[in-house]
Amino acid sequence: MYEVRFHGRGGQGAVMAAQALASAAFQEGGYATAFPYFGAERRGAPVLAFTRIDKKRIYRKTQVYEPDFVVVLDESLLDMINVVEGLRKGGMVVVNSMKKPEEIDVGIDVKLATVDATSIALEILKQPSTNSSILGAFAKATGIVKIESIEKGIMQVFGDRLGPAIGEKNGRAARVAFERTVIGESHGKRKLQTAEKWLPDVKELPMGVAAVPMKTEAGLVGPGSFVENKTGSWKVFHPEYDREKCTMCNFCWFYCPEGCIYRRADRMEFDMEYCKGCGICANECPADAIKMVR
Repeated sequence: MYEVRFHGRGGQGAVMAAQALASAAFQEGGYATAFPYFGAERRGAPVLAFTRIDKKRIYRKTQVYEPDFVVVLDESLLDMINVVEGLRKGGMVVVNSMKKPEEIDVGIDVKLATVDATSIALEILKQPSTNSSILGAFAKATGIVKIESIEKGIMQVFGDRLGPAIGEKNGRAARVAFERTVIGESHGKRKLQTAEKWLPDVKELPMGVAAVPMKTEAGLVGPGSFVENKTGSWKVFHPEYDREKCTMCNFCWFYCPEGCIYRRADRMEFDMEYCKGCGICANECPADAIKMVR
C-alpha cells in the first residue's frame, strides 16, 4: 500500500488533488481512497488531505500518519509545519517551489522533487490553483501512477465538477508540470519543531465561545486573536501602492476584507503581515494607484 499526505492551504485544492490521485490509481486497476482533514475551515488556513493506493481493498480509515510520499502545495508551510513528520524510510517529498531540490531544507535527508506549480497554474489556469500542477509533478517524481492516468483522474474529478473545459486545462497544467519537475535530494540541517496548534480544542474554549480574550495553550482565543496568525504569508500577489496617483478616496480601505489598510493624513498604509493578496483593493481603486505584483 502507498500512503500519500497532502499539505496545502484552504482554497488551493488539496482535497481535489487527493481525489484525482485516487481516481488515477483506479484508472490503472487499483483500489484507492481519498479524504480530507480540516482544522480552521477558512480560505488560506493549513489543511490536510490523504490518499491511499493499493492492489487490494483498503479498509484502513484513519489519517495517514506514516506516509510514503508527502506533497506540499504551498512552500510557506515548510516554515510552520513539520511536513516530514512520520515519513517512512525511503519516502519522498514533492514541493511547489521555484527552488532546486538541494536548496530546500525540510529537516531530514530525503529524496525531494520541486516544480513551480504556482507559475504553471497562473500561465495555464490564470489563477494560483496549484493542485493539478502538483499532481503532474507527483507522477514524474514517484512513478506510481502514469501521467496519462493523472490526466484522466483530473478530467473525472475536475471535469465533472467544473466542466470539461476546466478539466482539460487542469490536465494540461499537470502535463506541463510533469515535464518541468526537477528531482534531487534535500539535506536537512534545520531543527524540526512540533507545529503550533492552529486552533484550540473544545476544552480550551471559554464560555460563550469566546466572549472575552483568553490565553490558552493554543494561543490567544477570543476577540482580537487573529493578530497571532500573521496571514500575510498566504499571498501569491502583493499590492504595490503609488502615492503620486492616490486621490485618498479611501475605496481600498473600505473594501479590504481583512482590514489591513490604514488611512493616514496624506497616504494609505498596507499591513503586509496580514494582507492575503486578494487584489480587491487594486480592483476597486479608481485612480489605478494600486497594482498587484507576484
